[in-house]
Amino acid sequence: MITGGTGSFGSTVLKHFLETDIGQIRIFSRDEKKQDDMRHELQAKHPDSAGKVKFYIGDVRDPRSVADAMPGVDYIFHAAALKQVPSCEFFPMQAVKTNVEGTDNVLHAAIDAGVKRIVCLSTDKAAYPINAMGISKAMMEHVIYANARVAAERGGTVICCTRYGNVMCSRGSVIPLFIDQIKSGNPITITNPEMTRFLMNLDEAVDLVRFAFNNANPGDLFIQKADASTIGDLAKGVQKLFGDTGTNVIGTRHGEKLYETLMTREERLRSEDMGKYFRVAADNRDLNYDKFFVQGKVETQAEESYTSHNTVRLDVDGVVKKILTTDYVQEELNGISHV
Repeated sequence: MITGGTGSFGSTVLKHFLETDIGQIRIFSRDEKKQDDMRHELQAKHPDSAGKVKFYIGDVRDPRSVADAMPGVDYIFHAAALKQVPSCEFFPMQAVKTNVEGTDNVLHAAIDAGVKRIVCLSTDKAAYPINAMGISKAMMEHVIYANARVAAERGGTVICCTRYGNVMCSRGSVIPLFIDQIKSGNPITITNPEMTRFLMNLDEAVDLVRFAFNNANPGDLFIQKADASTIGDLAKGVQKLFGDTGTNVIGTRHGEKLYETLMTREERLRSEDMGKYFRVAADNRDLNYDKFFVQGKVETQAEESYTSHNTVRLDVDGVVKKILTTDYVQEELNGISHV
């Protein structure tokens, strides 16, 4: 089952699973229009496998609708979320209800139903959060770890978490906005050209989630190593492909950071480098701290966190090469509409 299954991630991970021997894939979401659009697209493009996709109307905020969709599910990819920073900044309790309470509803229902494995999706904004969306996602992560501990004690469901940066061309992201502004003949709007952001495409996000699915211990956090660029260079990269209509700097939006953090200094101290990914193991101590002891100097944090300022920085040509890996940009260059 994929919660938030009609979103950018859900649509992409579904394509990865359609041609496998998976017997049934459940799409759980609250938007009947998006479900209907997805259903018709699957019937048109994947007639031989469309029948294995089942659609469930529901909301992660509603425990009954989640529980009703759960019987028979073996694995869950939990992607349902409110994720746009300004929206969550103005409506923080809505972020809490979906990102925190909704996640708790999914995990409780899954544990009760005997689901084998759950991978939850988080965001770089959960590390050292300064905005409502990031704070709600940080709290969501703690809900995940608490439920993972309970599930592990029962010897049942394995629950883990993934954290990744900006997914290029996903819903609400900046590249489609830049392209629309250029095609309308308007200058593109930049918040702060020196701001840095991680850059990933949707397939890389799916690869991270699949890696977590195959390698997770209860409560693990998996983080993808990612390239980054300044917003200024990202804008120049889009303009290099679609034309230069000028630039307006509008200033930082509500709740935005100068740079993003994927792994904190505290997490980095107990992380394991797995090549393309970091694994941050769960803290499996209980509340009886007096039975634990450490010999030698106690260290609580590494020298630096893993951020979009200190990872690999792409120049304009590197940005162009990176954004060309997205289907959205390729389709826009070929004149395919996304209405």
